[in-house]
Order: sequence, then C-alpha cells, then structure tokens
Amino acid sequence: MAAATLLTMIFKSGKPQYAASEAFPLTDVSMDFDDSSAVLLQQARRRVDATGAGGRRTNAQKWLVALALVGLYLVAALVFQALDMVQPRTLYVLSGLIVGFSLVFLGIFKSGLHMRAREKRLKLPIVVCALACMLLMVYLDPATQILLAPFSFVAIAYGMYRIPRKTAYLVAWALLSGYAVVIALHYTAQQNEALLRLEVLHFVALAVSLPGFIHLVGKVQMLQRILHRASRKIKNIQEDAQRDTLLGCFNRRYIVAALEEQKQLADETGIPLCLAVIDLDHFKRINDELGHLGGDEVLRSFARVAQENVRAGDIFGRYGGEEFLLIFPATSLLPALNTCERIRAQVEGHPWTGLLKSRVSVSIGVTQYIPGESVLEFFSRSDTAMYMAKEGGRNQVVVEEPVAKGDPSVTVELLGEDPDAQDAEGMVITAVRHGRRLVPEV
Repeated sequence: MAAATLLTMIFKSGKPQYAASEAFPLTDVSMDFDDSSAVLLQQARRRVDATGAGGRRTNAQKWLVALALVGLYLVAALVFQALDMVQPRTLYVLSGLIVGFSLVFLGIFKSGLHMRAREKRLKLPIVVCALACMLLMVYLDPATQILLAPFSFVAIAYGMYRIPRKTAYLVAWALLSGYAVVIALHYTAQQNEALLRLEVLHFVALAVSLPGFIHLVGKVQMLQRILHRASRKIKNIQEDAQRDTLLGCFNRRYIVAALEEQKQLADETGIPLCLAVIDLDHFKRINDELGHLGGDEVLRSFARVAQENVRAGDIFGRYGGEEFLLIFPATSLLPALNTCERIRAQVEGHPWTGLLKSRVSVSIGVTQYIPGESVLEFFSRSDTAMYMAKEGGRNQVVVEEPVAKGDPSVTVELLGEDPDAQDAEGMVITAVRHGRRLVPEV
C-alpha cells in the first residue's frame, strides 16, 4: 500500500522520454549530468564502435572511397590515351604503381603494422604516394598535367580529416617543389619554350589555389570535428541519463518510461506483457552489518547477477533503494515466472561476502498486464504480490494472476484502506489481493 504512494511520488522528477499520462503525471525538470569521469567509458565505446559490425562497415566504405578516387584518375588517363595524348607505357607504369601501392598498404593494414603509427589510418602516406604517382605521370607525359591540379585537390581533401593543416601545407609545398623539378627536367631535356610557358601557367595556378583550398577545407573539417564531438557527447549523455550511476542498470526514469511504452504497445497490439517487482530481503540488516559502502556492493552484485539471468529483450532497472523492476515485453506469465525463479535461485546461491551473518535473498512479485488497466494498477498488483512473498517467508516468487475487471468468479481479500495512500485524484487507494504462489517449470 505504501508503495502506491511512492509510485505517485516518482513521477515528479524529470522529463520523461514519452508523453505524460494520468498514470504518469510527469513534470518538466531539467537534469545536469557530470561526465568528467566518463573518459574511459567513452574510449571503450569508441573501441566497440570501431570493432563492431558498424565499424567494419565504415572501414570498408572508406576503402571503397579510396579505390573509387584512384579509379577516377585511371579512367581519366584512359581517356587521354584514347585521344593519343598519353603513351601506352605510361598507363602500364600507372597501373603497376596503383597495384603495387595498394598491395603494400593492404599488407600493412592486414598485418597490424599501422597500429604502431601515430595516425593509424595512414592518410598522410597514402596522400603522399598518390601525389608522387601524379608527378611521375606528368614527368612521363606532360599532357597529364591537366589532371594534376584537380586530382591533387581530391587527394589532399581525402586526407585532410586526419592530417593537420600545417602538415597539409607542407605536403602542398612538397608537391609544388616536385612540380617545379619536373618542369625543369622537361625544359632541360626538350628545350621547348611553349611547353615551358604552359607548365609555368599550370604551376602558378596550382600555387595560388592550393593553399586557399587547404585553408577552406581545414575550416570545414574543423567544424565537422566540433559537430562530431558534440554529437557523440550528447549521445553519451543520453545513454548515461538512462543508467543508474551506482549499479549500471537502467534507472527509475528510464524503467518507468519503458513501462509506459510497453503498456501502450500491449494495448495497441494485444501482445502479453508481464512485470516483476524485486526487493532484497532484510536490506536494512545488510547495511547495519556491512555499512552503507558494503550495502552498495551487495546492490551492485545483485544487479550484475540479475542482468546475467534475464533474457535479451527484458528490461531490468532500479526503481528505488533496494527495489527493482523487471519488464517482460511480449511475454506471458509462465516464462516470466521461470525467469524470476532463476534470478531468485542465482541470488540465493551467489557467494556473497563472508562478513554477512546470513544469506542474501530476494522476494519477487510478478503479474501479467490486464488490457485496459492503468500503469499504476499494473504496478500495484505486482507490488502487492511482492509483499505477499515477504509475508509468506521471503526468498520466493509470488504470482498475481491476471483477472479481468468485474469477474464474479474471483474471490478477493480486502486488506483495508490507507488514508495516507492516495492516487493523483485524491481517491483513497484500496489494496486488493487475489494472488497465489505458483511453482515454476524446472
């Protein structure tokens, strides 16, 4: 009965993820989160993102982008060869360089040698190799210098996200220096003033535009990095806001919002829904024996045991103090009962600290949602079953079987009225018991 009053109190703390209802008259209260100690957690999240299916897919996409850019340059060279502006031997050299460098970098990445580098994606070596190949093409066939400026922009833009801007300026300076050497070699070998004037014009155009391009791309990439960090921080804050900071399971705000959502889903689809209320037995005694820090460790151990024994689709969270909720979406009563009994047995058999004078156990009340009832009524029935488990000797699971409203075949036991337990409309809440203990399947 007192739990009904507690339930109405929790809906005054914080803005939920879902719309408020009569059962959940939630208010708008802002919350501040301190993520100063979340560096290790964020690094772990990045490692999971990089090594998971999403991370592997992203790496494959980046390889495809690099190969597509190389393919564009090769296609352009083929067009020049079709117009008799490039000799076939130049294409052979280009193809050999592309295959050779691709195999080298593929071997480096496959062997893990890139992990020793400061920039593990090796964008700088890749860009330098690409620019060197283009300069060699210009040296072998001067007509390909038409491709040098646009594809040098493409190559530098490809690496700008990982290459610092100062390093990009050094790469541009090296490219211009190499281009100047190629121009000098052409003039020394051919003494062709018309070619010299054309190459000087290309050189001046590249020297004027390339630094400006690097500056603008650097600004865009800096903005992108800022937005990416802000987006990741917001995502981490949203995830942390759903978790209990002490135990790591879902917190009260999230579990209440999830219960409201699952209730609405059950009303719309007719799928079954079960809810269990779990309470640690004699937790005050545990705090007295171990102190509050020891009690916190018992709570952490219990939360870990419970989460290891729920199914993938179940939702487990801390409701408050030593009381927890376990939501069973799309689950009938018997499978929910079996899961609850498994948790009870695992908690009873867990090797707790030797400082405890007696075992740790839990009392669990579980029931199935009755279509049309409010979330408050749904929770109250589960909570009543949990108190029945405590009154029956603790360390047990009590099932409150779902009974349609107005069913004359049901005999209920009126426990009485509590003037202090009132619902949102000021009506006195009457606790009704029509539960019974069931034996789970082995």
